[in-house]
Amino acid sequence: MEERTRAYLRGRFRDHYRRTEITPPPAANEREWGYIPWTDGPGQTMVRHRSLLEIGDLGEFLVRERPRHVYFSAGRYRDPGANSMGEKDWRCSDLVFDLDADHLPSVTLGEDSYAEMLAKCKDALLRLLEFLEDDFGFEDLEVVFSGGRGYHVHVRDESVLELEREQRREIVDYVRGIGLDFDELIERKTVAGLGRKTPTERKRLRIDGGWGARTHERFMAFVDELLELPEEAALDRLQAFDGIGEGKATATLNAARNNREGLESGNVTVHTAVAQLAERFAARTVERENAPIDEPVTTDTNRLIRLPGSLHGGSALETRRIERDAIDEFDPLVDAVPDTFRGHEIAVSVTRGGEVELGGDTFTVSDGDQSLPEYVATFLMARGRAEKEKE
Repeated sequence: MEERTRAYLRGRFRDHYRRTEITPPPAANEREWGYIPWTDGPGQTMVRHRSLLEIGDLGEFLVRERPRHVYFSAGRYRDPGANSMGEKDWRCSDLVFDLDADHLPSVTLGEDSYAEMLAKCKDALLRLLEFLEDDFGFEDLEVVFSGGRGYHVHVRDESVLELEREQRREIVDYVRGIGLDFDELIERKTVAGLGRKTPTERKRLRIDGGWGARTHERFMAFVDELLELPEEAALDRLQAFDGIGEGKATATLNAARNNREGLESGNVTVHTAVAQLAERFAARTVERENAPIDEPVTTDTNRLIRLPGSLHGGSALETRRIERDAIDEFDPLVDAVPDTFRGHEIAVSVTRGGEVELGGDTFTVSDGDQSLPEYVATFLMARGRAEKEKE
């Protein structure tokens, strides 16, 4: 990036901060603060181990420094400005989740557009929120568009703040479905026998929530598909699963026909073949419904995370808080475009053109000198695809 481009972005970032009121996180004075300035050269140097007391008023700091990136810590400390983590004296930490489109298994890098990547990331976000709200019952959540390739979720329920790394790892494993054992999804109940009969153990899939309910929903959808097929086609469909031959396929189909109500109630252990098929659906459910979070972010009690309201130096988009009931309608490529950069054009030299979806429009940008809407130009400059031209 040329100095003229850096100087322009520095100036326009400052203009944005002059007209934007930033709301700091809770207990801001107990957190470590860090930022990356617009420095020369290919590398980016992090300035960190700063307390809010040291940087002063947050709004004035942002106008004065107009940083490329701004962060605060998930952790809260007695001395957040100390130069070592031990000296900071950790007290507690938010539980933070990071979803990055670049790391999603559903994203094909080099083929999916930026908009498509972000749409897939929002799908993953909604799955994550289902785990956090329905399975764990968390209530104090803040959802943030990162300004770049994904979303952050900050959980601040009192019950999670003092969790250590290993306890946070257990939450990570759950939402990722790591190490999920089908046997753990089975509820066992001893039923007393009559007369001389000995007590028996009844088994049923837990269908009242969690991974059991997710597995059951997919399994029953498959069962209903089977029941709509001709017998030969249904048997072929079942035998497409490894390890299910003609005998097991027939037993499973009979169970679906004769005992669908029992299967609906969770009685998937009615026959060994049915249980084996249900177990396969547990693995399939984990594969398709887990939340593909960036695991180290959640387990790190000292993690620095991007400040909502700040600008992302790699996109010139705003890091935006999103109200829970507004997530479905939120369009990051429209709603995160700063008002500061709307309404006029600037001259740039594009070094890597292509299609750009931004601000509700699609632009086909060619290489070379041209005038573009400023929000498109700043996006391209921040991403290293254009340089500022002299006016």
